[in-house]
Amino acid sequence: MCGTCDTADALAIVAEAHRVASSLAAELLGEPVAKAMDLGTARGFDRAVASLAAELRRQAGRSERDAVRAAVDVLDVDWPRTTPAERRRLVSEAMNAAGRATALIPARIQTTLGPAADEVVSATRSHGRRVHNLAIGADFNAVDRRITAHVVRTQVNFVTDELGRRIDGFGADARRVVAEGLEAGLGRDDISAALQAAAQDTFVARSAFYWDVVAGAFIGNGRTYAQISSYAEAGITRYLIEAVLDEQTTEICRYLHGKVFEVGDALRRFDALDRLERPEDVKDAQPWVRESLDPQTGNPVLFVERGGLRTPLVEVTRSGVGTVDDQGEHGRAVSNRELMDLGVGFPPYHGLCRTTTVPEV
Repeated sequence: MCGTCDTADALAIVAEAHRVASSLAAELLGEPVAKAMDLGTARGFDRAVASLAAELRRQAGRSERDAVRAAVDVLDVDWPRTTPAERRRLVSEAMNAAGRATALIPARIQTTLGPAADEVVSATRSHGRRVHNLAIGADFNAVDRRITAHVVRTQVNFVTDELGRRIDGFGADARRVVAEGLEAGLGRDDISAALQAAAQDTFVARSAFYWDVVAGAFIGNGRTYAQISSYAEAGITRYLIEAVLDEQTTEICRYLHGKVFEVGDALRRFDALDRLERPEDVKDAQPWVRESLDPQTGNPVLFVERGGLRTPLVEVTRSGVGTVDDQGEHGRAVSNRELMDLGVGFPPYHGLCRTTTVPEV
């Protein structure tokens, strides 16, 4: 699990560990993402995520740097001499220039994600046969083929949406930087330097751990869907949530560890997800679990947000975070049936989530 993954700082800490591993993985893995590792183990999963993240970062890095240069070139003007209309036009042109550079990223990463999806599903099926003795064939079934297409399409859509939000965010930052700089009496050089810093932060610095989260979600979803498909093919009717109960495990996954769900319900959930295209619809159907503090008790409360509405799942009455093999203690919670209906019937449950499933036999 990824520590307290509902905070950017915690994600950054875990992502840094992934980046350290990825430098080694890049040397060792001149082979497919999942081929040389076991996605059924926490270590194997982490290595696969690190390897894929390193490749995605490489694919996107040039375009991200090009976006900074393109935006800064447009905005390198004598701002004190510009009119309000000219400032609006320049920022709009800078956004368009950055957009042309980042527009190349989705197609580039798709060339990596396509083969990676096949490898994740293949490795998951292999683990099921070898470790859980699932009576399944070596070849993909019809659901597996839908899974590979789904995880690639969905992840590309999420990345495209993220890039669009970055461009919009940069436009807002640029307008603010220029307005504040002019109000403070700054000249061309100071305003241009601040704009370059804003562009660097938006298009490069934010990617420092973004691709780790993308890789983790992609492999986590692919693995989970492939597990459910394998269980159905093998005639398994129920599965358990299995978290990695170590010092880094979140409250979220400690709570969900050991819960039992129906394979048929999970398959129907995947069918519904597979019909969705817009990232916001996918988020509503399969939301990540979040954490806040109850203002009265001070205890953590786990919840999901769907359609702008917050639904509490459980209150943590005693935390197990930072310990090994301790789920903590929890107050009254929603039922497993309600968890499935809320989109919390299978992992991943948050960024860089390592939680998996195992068949109930």
